[in-house]
Amino acid sequence: MWKSEYLEPIVAISTCTLGFAAYFFIANASLLLNLFEKEVGKENNLVGWIVFQRLTGMLFLGIIPAMIGLTLLSKTPLDFGIKAENLLPTLYWILGLAAFIIPINLVHARKPDNMSIYPQIRATEWTTRLILLNAITWAAYLFAYEFLFRGFLLFSCESTLGIWPAIAINTAIYSLVHIPKGIKETLGAIPFGILLCIITFYTGTIWAAFFIHLILAISNDFIAIFA
Repeated sequence: MWKSEYLEPIVAISTCTLGFAAYFFIANASLLLNLFEKEVGKENNLVGWIVFQRLTGMLFLGIIPAMIGLTLLSKTPLDFGIKAENLLPTLYWILGLAAFIIPINLVHARKPDNMSIYPQIRATEWTTRLILLNAITWAAYLFAYEFLFRGFLLFSCESTLGIWPAIAINTAIYSLVHIPKGIKETLGAIPFGILLCIITFYTGTIWAAFFIHLILAISNDFIAIFA
């Protein structure tokens, strides 16, 4: 039977599913890519298209879900883990996992299968400006990404279903959205997703998940670039 408390997880799961689907198909539309390349040229497209993809992700994974949560569900950013609390434990998690992630990336990022995907911007010359643009757009995209998964989806499901069902739903969807990146990232997203969910519940915020994910992405990019 229908219960009013079902609204929150239903809206969150639906928003996550539709938001990611919209982002994925728009950001990977060959028609848009061809139009974009025609307008800016092939060389500029190496940078511009990836920036467009990340900003599209920011819109469909962050801005639109935030608007839905704040209006339809009458929530505040605090309800989705955007708040300043437990800063010291958050910092410990970030530094501890960074010390684990970066050495792994020093080996993994140099492998051919990883370098066939990363860095996403396939530029032949990396200037300081391009390095900063890459880092800033990664940060914008991943903040939206973590807001959707570890903020909106996780806390909305937990409020009705409990912690472990929320983690199971979150990890299942999180793993599935990695399928286009291959079996290694799809399977790796399972333990990584569970860990980020646990850290998020422990700290009560999305900051650790966001910065850990950002360190993973940027260190992987930089090591692949130098390799």
